[in-house]
Amino acid sequence: MNESKTEKIVNIATKRGFFYPSSEIYGAKAGFWTYGHLGTLLKHKWENLWRSYFLSLDTNYFEIDDCTILPKEVFESSGHLENFNDPLTQCKKCNSRFRADELIQEKLNKEVTELSESALTSLIKENKIVCPHCQSPLSEVKRFNMMFPLQVGALGEETMYLRPESAQSPYLAFKRQFFAQREKLPLGLAVIGKAFRNEISPRQGFFRLREFTQAELQIFFNPEKLNEADQFNKIKNYKLQILFSEKKNTQEITCQDLTKKLPKFYIYHLAIIQKFYIQKLNVPKSKFRFRELDQQERAFYNKLHFDIEIQLDTLNGWKEVAGCHYRGDHDLLGHQQGSKEKLEVFIEEKRFIPHVLELSFGVDRNIWMLMDLTFKEEKERTLFAFPPCLAPFDVAVFPLVNKDKLPEKAQEVYQALSSSFKTFFDAKGSIGKMYRRMDEIGCPATITIDHQSLKDDTVTLRDLISMKQVRVKSKDLSNKLCELFNGEKLEKLGKLI
Repeated sequence: MNESKTEKIVNIATKRGFFYPSSEIYGAKAGFWTYGHLGTLLKHKWENLWRSYFLSLDTNYFEIDDCTILPKEVFESSGHLENFNDPLTQCKKCNSRFRADELIQEKLNKEVTELSESALTSLIKENKIVCPHCQSPLSEVKRFNMMFPLQVGALGEETMYLRPESAQSPYLAFKRQFFAQREKLPLGLAVIGKAFRNEISPRQGFFRLREFTQAELQIFFNPEKLNEADQFNKIKNYKLQILFSEKKNTQEITCQDLTKKLPKFYIYHLAIIQKFYIQKLNVPKSKFRFRELDQQERAFYNKLHFDIEIQLDTLNGWKEVAGCHYRGDHDLLGHQQGSKEKLEVFIEEKRFIPHVLELSFGVDRNIWMLMDLTFKEEKERTLFAFPPCLAPFDVAVFPLVNKDKLPEKAQEVYQALSSSFKTFFDAKGSIGKMYRRMDEIGCPATITIDHQSLKDDTVTLRDLISMKQVRVKSKDLSNKLCELFNGEKLEKLGKLI
């Protein structure tokens, strides 16, 4: 039986140390995964790229780091305790539980996310959908709250909750940060951190988790300036890939033309997001789109909601990896009412509650996206063609053989590169096998020390994608690697061998 692409990626990921089921020696629980050493390197590089890109958009955008356990009152005010629910159906025989909308979507291949419990129940009955495990009838659909409660205190006298999203932390911190950041708008507060959702039946492997990482930027701004963007002229002719809610096909539309439907502040951030995916993460334009959610699909407080979707082979179609949401004043107003703390600001002789634009990214989903899009199979090898800035290791250094003072020379080169690049060293096994291991984990460059290196202090530099090699001086390696990672062709860096 041939392995699927998903199985091949998971096999490499678990074997090489990208990720694997958490606590697997005790029997892994669905929705919980451990990042191994390579996965942690990849994740940290993605997070750092996200930080440098999005926090550079404005001098008043900064990252904060909050607790993951928050008071019950926070989620009463935010509406999570009342509304953060998924539709649950249960097998009447084996008691297996399923998320009803996903089960129906798999069977009928139709979008049913926003249907009521009674409508979902009717679809299950009408289409004779049964338990996938034992083929028995399913119960009526009811709502299941996905929050994780915790009892806090020596006697467990206080109920708190693990946060189901990182967004609440900037809202809670807004008053403090507004004054600390010199009372200016727009004000951006970013969080990269853990969130927790008690998913009914997490499937899709690494893509849908119970404990996951989000990277979010909450932008607080004056609602009267929603149709203003200082840098708009720079992107006005940039074309966005958009599937509007009333359309069936994705269309390409300039930011300028989009002003007939959407405000400039919102459009500008759509352009910034698309550039991040296409220019920084190297996502093919044909596999990227914004999908507009209509009023029935989106959360009631979102005035505008576009999901960022990527077409993934491993998940059989378009999947959400991020979102851009105009949330209005819902969040600050709710916390002002719940806490009795004034969250209004006074700017330009006007008092108002700032509105919020949320840029929300699922970090783990983006990691899986990269592995799906960059995985390649060739006649003699498998590899991940990660963007060089994201590869777990930048470069690997090998001696041709583990003798004749070549390991010592290789160590010397390794030490020289390690201060500037994430560098891997290996001296065990044949050079061919060492190359294949580095290819398999997506290392963009490999350096081999051979007997000629001892004579003239040159080394061979090999490119991951082409597998071509050039000979370069050891003292030039840092500059040559930077040129290679910035897109220069290998043959421009030295004489091909």
